[in-house]
Amino acid sequence: MADLFGWLISFFLLVALLVLITYQLMCLADLEFDYINPYDFAARINSVVLVEFILQGVLCCFYLVTGHWVMSLLCLPYLYFNIRLYRQKKHLIDVTEIFSMLSWEKKQRLVKLFYLVITLFLSVFWLIYTTLDEHDA
Repeated sequence: MADLFGWLISFFLLVALLVLITYQLMCLADLEFDYINPYDFAARINSVVLVEFILQGVLCCFYLVTGHWVMSLLCLPYLYFNIRLYRQKKHLIDVTEIFSMLSWEKKQRLVKLFYLVITLFLSVFWLIYTTLDEHDA
């Protein structure tokens, strides 16, 4: 039963990460279509970037603690990318350079989105597998 709760917690963490990435993509689309000014855009994105990084770190550590080694290894590249961005101080959006970096920022977040969707599908698969396995026992 504890394994089932572990998969449920990871599912909700992944959904939270997906919501944050989707929010960032919506803000990028709003900026691209001039629905929002660059200052408000930078404030909105910068307020959720560290939350995203922390949630991803918590998810990776959670997989390690619960013994899901494969899922933890799958989360490491994303975590490494986030740590590298943070250490190079490239994680926050600069208002003066946003329009030159707009396509890169969109691509970066789309890759993160697809990565998280794949991880979510794997998590749901293991959640269902664990539920059926405990039901048979």
